[in-house]
Amino acid sequence: MLAEFWNSASGWLIAVVAGLGMVGTISALMLLIAYFRLERHTRRIEDENEMLQDEVWRASESRELYRSLVEAQLDVIVQRDKSGRITFANDRYAEIVGRPRATLIGARTCPRVVEAGPTRRREDGAMLVDEAIDTGDAEPRWFAWIETPVHAPGGAIEILRAGREITERVVTERALAEERSRAQAANEAKSRFLATVSHEFRTPLNGIIGMTDLLLETDLDPEQTNYLRAVKTSGGALLSLIDEILDFSKIEAGKLDIANNPFDIRAVVEGVVELLAPRAQGKGIEIACHIAARTPASLIGDADRLRQVLVNLAGNAVKFTEIGGVGIEVDISETGGLVIAVSDTGPGIARDRIASLFEEFEQGDGSPAARHGGTGLGLAISRRIVERMQGDIDVESRPDAGSRFTITLPLPADGDADGRSELPDLRGKRYLVLARSPFEAPFIRRKLGEAGADVVLMASETEALAKIATASDIATPFAGLIVDCALGDDVARDIATAAREAGAQRCLVLLSPFERRDLGSPSAAGYDAYLVKPLRARSLYARLTEPVMPAADQAQEQVHAGPPRPRKSETGRTQRVLLAEDNEINALLAVKTLERLGAVVDWAKDGHEAFSLAEASFSGLRPDYDLVLMDIRMPGLDGLEATRRIRNLERAMTRRTPRRIIALTANAQREDEDAAIEAGLDGFLAKPFDIRDLSRLLTDAPARAMAGTS
Repeated sequence: MLAEFWNSASGWLIAVVAGLGMVGTISALMLLIAYFRLERHTRRIEDENEMLQDEVWRASESRELYRSLVEAQLDVIVQRDKSGRITFANDRYAEIVGRPRATLIGARTCPRVVEAGPTRRREDGAMLVDEAIDTGDAEPRWFAWIETPVHAPGGAIEILRAGREITERVVTERALAEERSRAQAANEAKSRFLATVSHEFRTPLNGIIGMTDLLLETDLDPEQTNYLRAVKTSGGALLSLIDEILDFSKIEAGKLDIANNPFDIRAVVEGVVELLAPRAQGKGIEIACHIAARTPASLIGDADRLRQVLVNLAGNAVKFTEIGGVGIEVDISETGGLVIAVSDTGPGIARDRIASLFEEFEQGDGSPAARHGGTGLGLAISRRIVERMQGDIDVESRPDAGSRFTITLPLPADGDADGRSELPDLRGKRYLVLARSPFEAPFIRRKLGEAGADVVLMASETEALAKIATASDIATPFAGLIVDCALGDDVARDIATAAREAGAQRCLVLLSPFERRDLGSPSAAGYDAYLVKPLRARSLYARLTEPVMPAADQAQEQVHAGPPRPRKSETGRTQRVLLAEDNEINALLAVKTLERLGAVVDWAKDGHEAFSLAEASFSGLRPDYDLVLMDIRMPGLDGLEATRRIRNLERAMTRRTPRRIIALTANAQREDEDAAIEAGLDGFLAKPFDIRDLSRLLTDAPARAMAGTS
């Protein structure tokens, strides 16, 4: 361009220079330069204007695309300025507010909200809210809204609100919530019903079982005794079924509470074995336990629930085992958890039934010809309890090879003490155990082995006699002999004689309570003492290390100890008991049982009468009571309110020692226990109860009274 301009202007430029001279020439050049600069600036402005027009076209195209996308959305979109006026709304918004879209721009039209949920703020500042909007339909429609600030043309900040319909979701959620509410109400109603039914069942059962116990203590011929024992067994079986159903209802309702208190694991396991021993020995099988010495002396957990699981597992093992026996082993895992294994020599469980074994209403033998009854809830309840204790329960079994249930529980130890502190020093001593026993004999070997002894376990009389003869010729003869009476009286006597001649220092005979009655005095059979099955480790060590007692004094701990004898109060006077019970049969049972224990009983038929008798005893009009037994459910004034009034009276009279008040209940739920504690009750006595339960209460009551008045 510059070249063309120069070619066209060069001719007249020369003429100008010639005509104007030097000054004119300079002026002309300056004018030319200014013209050139103006031309270049004009061209640049034109280029920039062209570019701006392109940008405007592209922006307009983008806005059209944005509007097209917005219009195509099924969501509701509206945009407002800071004063609330609509600057944009799509067709869906116009639809829900019921106005033509063209009339919305500049208006403050809002949908009519009939219900709204809570407003929530996101981290980026956006606001979220759910609203039910009246759109003119039969039912409101729910929308989930999101509000966020946006930049409008011109830089102003406006609020963009987008909503998505969630009516179907909300209706579904509310239907589910209503179903959950109905299910919870039904569960609570079922729990109340089962609690009531349990109480109504337990109340007559208490009378049946209790009266049977009283009748068994009278003079009966053998046939009558057998009939009554059958009645008591049937009553106990019915009571167990009721307990299972009630526990299962608690589990379903999420009300199965787990305690965390210190307890003696040895006492729990040995107590379960001794509880089941009569049933096992009556079938001709054994039941035994071994608790590893390294097991902590005290653990923290729920002893009652653990006992329930063990009674169920071991009870099932006893039920299904016809030959051999049942063994419970307790030890500590490498990680420090408690491991309990319940094994049996029963028929085993088919592989295809193991998977469903712990399901509700399932039984190990599900065939129509099954010989054993039950609800099929026991194992399901046991599994739920173990899981609530953060543990696991597994089973290993093969048909005709027995079963083994293993429980692992993460129960912490309560202190550092364990069973090793009670072990005698038996190092360097040899013992011979002669028994055909699947569990008791191996457990005896393990107990003695933990104390350092060398144990020889044999099952043949001939081999045992040969071993004894050989041992007499070596430097370390047998220090002691343990023979199972089940091998026969003659075998036991022959082995004892041989062992004595070989220099054995201690000969013990292992027997059940039934066999003890047949064997007679241990000395007559050539033995120093009895070992009664199931055997406790403490008893075994004592018989091997302590001086031998005369036969007449060997009152080895018995599984079937008789009822306690009547006795006087430790205060030197006859104990007095106030019994509040509205059921005449249960009242008669309690009165007769307490009278057999040497107590004098005043019977109150309801809470009003119980309070009146307590009030009279406080004022000196009647003798004082050592113990109050208070039924919880009574017509009129119930046991809880009667207890509250008695406690208030004690406080008003500045009584130094509140009398012990024990709740009589056929159904102790956790909420019932909490209410009872709040009312001032000291404990619970579950129906049906027996004479030993009442005996323990009478033993505790005077001791408490003396401690408070000294």
